[in-house]
Amino acid sequence: MSYISGARSLPDEQVRIASTKMDGIGPKKAIQLRYQLGISGNIKMNELTKYQIDQIEKMIAQDHVVHWELKRGERADIERLISISRYRGIRHQDGSPLRGQRTHTNARTARKQIRK
Repeated sequence: MSYISGARSLPDEQVRIASTKMDGIGPKKAIQLRYQLGISGNIKMNELTKYQIDQIEKMIAQDHVVHWELKRGERADIERLISISRYRGIRHQDGSPLRGQRTHTNARTARKQIRK
């Protein structure tokens, strides 16, 4: 089992599928990444050399915002909404639904957290 950009990948998974497990990389980016590096379509993670794994990590670090950077950006956006007292920021702060969902009978989990 190996870790690439903070995501755990199983040795018997294809590179395309294993790379989609990283936050910020979807199926299209996974295919583009594989073509840019010249990796075959059916190759599995345990068949990659150390050099190829290093190349994948370099390419991801250069071109894509992944894992902790992506999560940090999302958290910064939420903090900005809270600091300027936007409706969405207040709802984030309260733990209530943000996008106009009904709260009288639904959002039971969110309401349980508010009561505590």
